Amino acid sequence: MLIMTTHAEIETIVSAAEPTVEVLRVDPVGKDTLRIFIDAPEGVSLELCTRVTQALAPIREQYAVEVSSPGPKRPLTRPAHFERFVGRHAKVTLRTPQDGRITWRGEIVASDEKAVTLGTDQGMLDVEHAQIKQANLTGE
Repeated sequence: MLIMTTHAEIETIVSAAEPTVEVLRVDPVGKDTLRIFIDAPEGVSLELCTRVTQALAPIREQYAVEVSSPGPKRPLTRPAHFERFVGRHAKVTLRTPQDGRITWRGEIVASDEKAVTLGTDQGMLDVEHAQIKQANLTGE
């Protein structure tokens, strides 16, 4: 899959140029643009986005690149992200329905390397990370 290969390539380039920067997600926009969400312990500034964009010169030969902060609806793409944001609210979209639903909203109650537990309007929901298609903080 092209985007996964590109995602790994982007992570390698960014970590070499900016070791504290984490590539959260790479989204294709149309046929020739990649939107890249980054985060850093000190936060994401315009300066940091510019440095990351410059570091991605090899990628920019093939794609237009948009480097952005995650904003308040930060994507959660790894188990460590869920662990970091225990107590916050998230929207989680599953690969297959669980209890008749694909999309769930709730508080991240617990998380480990295997699964996340959400406190939802229908009670506690345990979801394996492998079953999560997409997840974001909701800003609640």
